[in-house]
Amino acid sequence: MKLKLYSTVTLFFITASLTFGQELTKLYEKVSPSVVQIIVKSETSKGIGDPYEMVVSGGMGTGVLMSKDGDIVTAAHVVANASEIEIVYKTGEHVSASIEVVSNIGDVALLKASRVPANAVIAKFGNSDKVKIGSKIFVIGFPMGLNYSLSTGVVSGYHKQEIKLGKGIKIESFQTDASINTGNSGGPMFNYKGEVIGIVSSILTKSGGFEGIGFAATSNLAKNLLYKGDHFWFGVDGTFISGIIAEILNLPQDGGFLVSSVTPSSPAYFLGIRGGYLKSTIGRQEFLVGGDIILSIDNIKIDSIESVTKAWEVLRNKKQYETVTFKVLRSGSVKEYSWKIR
Repeated sequence: MKLKLYSTVTLFFITASLTFGQELTKLYEKVSPSVVQIIVKSETSKGIGDPYEMVVSGGMGTGVLMSKDGDIVTAAHVVANASEIEIVYKTGEHVSASIEVVSNIGDVALLKASRVPANAVIAKFGNSDKVKIGSKIFVIGFPMGLNYSLSTGVVSGYHKQEIKLGKGIKIESFQTDASINTGNSGGPMFNYKGEVIGIVSSILTKSGGFEGIGFAATSNLAKNLLYKGDHFWFGVDGTFISGIIAEILNLPQDGGFLVSSVTPSSPAYFLGIRGGYLKSTIGRQEFLVGGDIILSIDNIKIDSIESVTKAWEVLRNKKQYETVTFKVLRSGSVKEYSWKIR
């Protein structure tokens, strides 16, 4: 009797495992054509003190096609500083893409592909608010350049940051044990309905490789940041500075946004905003200094993280032909610039 029971239980688990594997195979075949490879070229300062000494570098990430019009969602850090963006579909077709929206604080971005293949597979967002810890998920991407690699896992945690964005949006992310490595960034996290419930963002590591703790921006956060309100992308990368750093850099107020780089042909580029060109270490932090420090946008003083998000929200909601005013600290002097939205 015991031997018979053992055999029955063993057969049950083998059957369940085979069914699970077949289900995942079908899901992969269904949704993987919506996943795209993103290849970027960036121009950044060498940081040696000459603003004209630039280095051209390449990068790679993952994205997911969300509309027949060419909307592709990815991670902000994959494309934020890109001077050129190329999309590679599963069909092997290569097309160019442009940036529509970038949210550095949420690490999500929206691209527009110049062309979408006929009969393209379009992914769908799921409701991340309904996802529970322990839910099974899978990730498709290009880790280390490996094409359409599948990794599986569960939602290990759900995290919210205290920073609140405009219109009731809060920063939130899923933690997962699904394997994530360089090249996965920006890729979709799917539930077992084949819906996108997250956009892969980062890993927590001491070794530099994956150690079982990865993060993805939730799908609801991505939808709110990228599709709520009018599209806007300014084209600067940098960091908020305050306290002793602000004092060392002689800011005339409690804080400011230190611009490290400006993307070519972006609104910030045409406005004349300048990026940094000299690497400097203050305490344990490394900065690229020498560029502008934004002090205010339309009279919103940049003196806290919350004020940065509020100012970006103002920019985001500006209409065509409206004017926006910037105050920046440049070479020790406060200067004011106006820019008409085009």
